[in-house]
Amino acid sequence: MVAKIYNSKKEIDTSKLRAFAEINLSNFKHNIEVISNMLDENCEIVGVVKANAYGHGAVEVATYFESIGIKHFAVACISEAIELREGNIKGEIIVLGYTPVCQKDELIKYDLTQTLVNSKYAKELSELPGTVKCHVALNTGMNRIGENREHIEDIKSIYNLKDIHVTGIFSHLCRADSKVEEDILFTRKQIENFDYIIDNLEKEKINLGEVHLQNSYGITSYREIHRDLARPGIILYGVPCDPCDDILSKLPENEQFKPTMSLRCRVAMVKEVGVGENIGYGNNFITPRPMKIATITIGYADGFSRAVSKKDFKVLINGQFGRIIGNVCMDQTMVDVTDIEDVKEGDIVTLFGEDGEYYLPVNQLSRLSGTITNETLSCIGSRVERVYHY
Repeated sequence: MVAKIYNSKKEIDTSKLRAFAEINLSNFKHNIEVISNMLDENCEIVGVVKANAYGHGAVEVATYFESIGIKHFAVACISEAIELREGNIKGEIIVLGYTPVCQKDELIKYDLTQTLVNSKYAKELSELPGTVKCHVALNTGMNRIGENREHIEDIKSIYNLKDIHVTGIFSHLCRADSKVEEDILFTRKQIENFDYIIDNLEKEKINLGEVHLQNSYGITSYREIHRDLARPGIILYGVPCDPCDDILSKLPENEQFKPTMSLRCRVAMVKEVGVGENIGYGNNFITPRPMKIATITIGYADGFSRAVSKKDFKVLINGQFGRIIGNVCMDQTMVDVTDIEDVKEGDIVTLFGEDGEYYLPVNQLSRLSGTITNETLSCIGSRVERVYHY
């Protein structure tokens, strides 16, 4: 039977797909409801859909978010913002990163909100014609972008610049995902620095617009923050940032997030090999016994990290676990299916996500790859079709 999963643009016959990421829109809705319940009732959510919505498909995800009431979106760069506008996204789109000042006309044309990375950049942007909407970035401890609290006069000067319409101000918490005492103290210092700047600007009767500080773990762990907006990232997608993190898993049952992506491919071939046979590139795996090997249709060019080679990474085939053997290739990977019955060409392979009654967390792939789930999801390649269902 041919499986079909509803896509926002078309119906996709998944039997024809070499590799695909299955996106559960209902889980997005659940996660947004959980986040909303953690925030002050007057605080609005900014849907962070940078990096192709963490690999989920930016236009499709933002379209769904908008359909359930999200009014603000955040991306990393102007090209991502333009993609959303051309995809018919109507809400506010904040460009969180640097945009060359020569692209000011595009910021205006597409009605985008540009982050001011510092006062010098703001001045340069103001010298070109046309009024552009902006949010002021503050450096409260991460030392990535933004002005420090010591530069309060420079921050104030931004609000007097010609053709700079400041509609918001924000900073970013960089250790909020840690329960180590030193990191908690650091985060509280960041909050203190932020509040100091905001208080000083408000004393000057400056219209700050939308004030925002909380990211994913700022929302879950620092709920005493009450500002106009909050910027959930990875928790929108239902998984922790650090694959070894237990902060989210320790939340009450009614605050548990649901993963939104399952990554799948297919069995291309199954063969029997004898003892002493080489599997894949190099001298990475020699069969210690007669084995049954399945070649599957995914590789590191699809975002399935080569770093999991030799790491005892397991996939699901027909509800049973098979182990990756040999080096992950660019487009294909080999799996030991000796102990799995009835494996055949065309069978679906689950790399992470749901497979019937079984579930493989993306955390496993991230941990064995030596990275975080944000990177794993955002690196899922363009050859992997995204399919959407409720």
